[in-house]
Amino acid sequence: MDGIEWIGWAVLGVILIIAEIFTSGFVLLWFGIGAMAAALAGIVGIGLPFQFLIFLVISVGLTAASRTIFVNYFSKERSGDDLKSGVDALPGKIGTVVSSSSGALHEGAVKVFGSTWTAFPAEGDAPLEAGDRVRVERVQGASIFVRRVDHEPDWRSKALPHGEDKS
Repeated sequence: MDGIEWIGWAVLGVILIIAEIFTSGFVLLWFGIGAMAAALAGIVGIGLPFQFLIFLVISVGLTAASRTIFVNYFSKERSGDDLKSGVDALPGKIGTVVSSSSGALHEGAVKVFGSTWTAFPAEGDAPLEAGDRVRVERVQGASIFVRRVDHEPDWRSKALPHGEDKS
């Protein structure tokens, strides 16, 4: 029974690599590769303690390297500022009021990037009317504060040359 532990490493590696498909952390892949490297070490006759060492070094090394790569190259915009996503990306974005203001606080609903948010008019702005285009001023909890915008170009429209009309 000596020298067959590589089969266990190979099975573990395959399981971890397949499990990566169902997770979003992008970590199991590196541990699967580490297990496959340990299996290769077992095939060539390296002892079990060194197989564990190979597994740990490769798994942790690849995980650390991928985190560094993701942080350095994929979390920065071309301008060098931090990439904002989710709620952090909302301020400054344009949305459409889908439900007019009601109640003492003038609560309405605004659709921004396909999500509908509870919205309030920004300080000094008139109550929201359905169909108005608004810019997100700030996010507070699960609500947004918006200000009406005028003459904001619709992202779907294309500028026509020489002032031609679409009709």
